[in-house]
Amino acid sequence: MRYVYGLTSALLLGGAAATLVTGYPAGAQVAQNESSEMSKMVPRAGAPASFADLTAQLAPAVVNISTRQKVQVASGAGANPFAGTPFEGLFGGGGGGGGAPQTREAQSLGSGFIVSADGYLVTNNHVITAEGKGQVESITVTMPDGTEYPAKLIGKDAASDLAVLKIDAKKPLPFVKFGDSRNARVGDWVIAIGNPFGLGGTVTAGIVSAVYRNTGAGGAYDRYLQTDASINRGNSGGPMFDMSGQVIGINNAIFSPTGGSVGIGFAIPAETAAPLVQKLIKGEAIERGYLGVRIQPINEDLADSLGLEHNKGEFIQMVEPDGAAAKSGMQAGDVVVKVNNKEVTRDQNLSFLVSNVAPGARIPIEVIRNGKRMTLNATVAKRPTEEELQQSFDANSDQGDDAFGNAPTQQEQGAVEKSLGMSVTPLTSQIARQLGAADGTKGVVVLAVDPNSDAGQKGFARGFIILEANGKPVTNQADLNAAVAAVKADGRSAILLRVQPRGQPATFVPVRLR
Repeated sequence: MRYVYGLTSALLLGGAAATLVTGYPAGAQVAQNESSEMSKMVPRAGAPASFADLTAQLAPAVVNISTRQKVQVASGAGANPFAGTPFEGLFGGGGGGGGAPQTREAQSLGSGFIVSADGYLVTNNHVITAEGKGQVESITVTMPDGTEYPAKLIGKDAASDLAVLKIDAKKPLPFVKFGDSRNARVGDWVIAIGNPFGLGGTVTAGIVSAVYRNTGAGGAYDRYLQTDASINRGNSGGPMFDMSGQVIGINNAIFSPTGGSVGIGFAIPAETAAPLVQKLIKGEAIERGYLGVRIQPINEDLADSLGLEHNKGEFIQMVEPDGAAAKSGMQAGDVVVKVNNKEVTRDQNLSFLVSNVAPGARIPIEVIRNGKRMTLNATVAKRPTEEELQQSFDANSDQGDDAFGNAPTQQEQGAVEKSLGMSVTPLTSQIARQLGAADGTKGVVVLAVDPNSDAGQKGFARGFIILEANGKPVTNQADLNAAVAAVKADGRSAILLRVQPRGQPATFVPVRLR
């Protein structure tokens, strides 16, 4: 089970719900959730007097999934016995020895559900994928009656966190079908079946707490069904059923400050999962649209610094050179409000809209730049793999020496420093070299930050370079003075700064004025 701490997580996609077809000669085989008796189990809208009949019908199609992995760990005298585990580093030292790495066995547990009589089943990608340098040696599926089958990995998709396995049985297997998660409403009853903590088949009930919940993690897949049905470690990959017995979600992550269930669980909607599962079964490549931008939701501070409406659109922090967005004319600092004539909102973010456009399609993109609306036309590219994306956005931190001057005294600080809560000095070529900035970089360098200011709370630190303020270049303190004055004259309570932390790409940060 993946964890979402502080509502920041991992992974989504869109599409129409679909019925899985495999071509297995199953004759009159019927899905467990397609029985004519289903309507009698929950005769009217709402919760039944008991979930027992519904559970008895559905549970045979829900399985336990376990893997055996081989993980490389450091070896040698005094090696840390906790190496390769979440407790590595908590007990000090122990990693020395300089010997060759050793291989140890590890296990993982999760849940899944069978979607065809011939043994195709669905789970989360993270359930059957080893972390770090580990390698999965085998995958075992255990049926509710204890029967075990070796499983073959048919296909997986890290971006949506979905995987399809196949087991071979001598007889048709019980299976369930996807329903239409688009019909889910907040307050609807649901049940989750899975194997928390490896205990075996466990059923929990709750309601749909939110539909299309955006956790703040970003990406095309940050679009979940939220439930208060108890979900814990080991429930990953298990099904979430509605009262018609249809799979409307795949349990995927929880929000948990403690590591256990606190009543906030997330499931991948069936409308997201079903089309991808079909493609994985058929061996088809999953291609998604891609613009090549780094984005940020329009929060209250950003909206106030730009003078825009709250919770509408997304802010462009960075544009990849030679990418689809760059070729369309998109720039860092733009606010995207529409993609292919669809509004960008919390429930329908930029990544979701673009990912569901076929690579090669040409679409209109409406942006706000310096307060003016304009329409750009972009030819959507193919989204790289998650590994390639990670490499392209990784930044090497280079703290360097801190010897570029002292902060001015309180008497030397002007109105700008008091408004922003920080003092600055012009960026010279010598300071730029010390900070690892590119030749020709123009701006002012932060010397000191009041930790109680909004800038201090947002991580501003000595050595940050302020490149732009209020959409205009900053080359000296006078430019920063003018930008702050202009924002105040416009009646805004925040200013948008483009800053470059040491050794990292430039980014836009809204800072509230004091």
